[in-house]
Amino acid sequence: MTDVDKLRKALAAEHAAVYAYGLIGARTTGTLRSRATAAFDAHRARRDQLRTLITARQAAPTEAAPSYRLPVTPSTATEAVRLAVYVEQGITATYLELASAREEPLRRYAALAMQESVTRSYSFRPSVTAFPGMSPAQ
Repeated sequence: MTDVDKLRKALAAEHAAVYAYGLIGARTTGTLRSRATAAFDAHRARRDQLRTLITARQAAPTEAAPSYRLPVTPSTATEAVRLAVYVEQGITATYLELASAREEPLRRYAALAMQESVTRSYSFRPSVTAFPGMSPAQ
């Protein structure tokens, strides 16, 4: 895969994330909706940055699909969280591929995007313990 191919794959993942978070935001309320809205904005910004990176290389960006197949259409807060975590895990995997780019700035961009997506993923699951089985005092 070329760097442009990896950028296009990341762009496709960001299009899907924007779609999913739009759905999550429309079906949630309160704090969860606020977090989903922030995630939507972050993915939309990454999507726009990726489009710029691709066009700067005289290549055509990947266009968004009319809809995306999701593992769940959230009707509860638990399902919305599950979908958000699923999206972030997919984004992380996609940026892991971009981290192998030839260009050093793209590798740095991918590393920062992965850091953001992992952090966002865990923000949706606040009850996750860093070291299961150990009490916080140890």
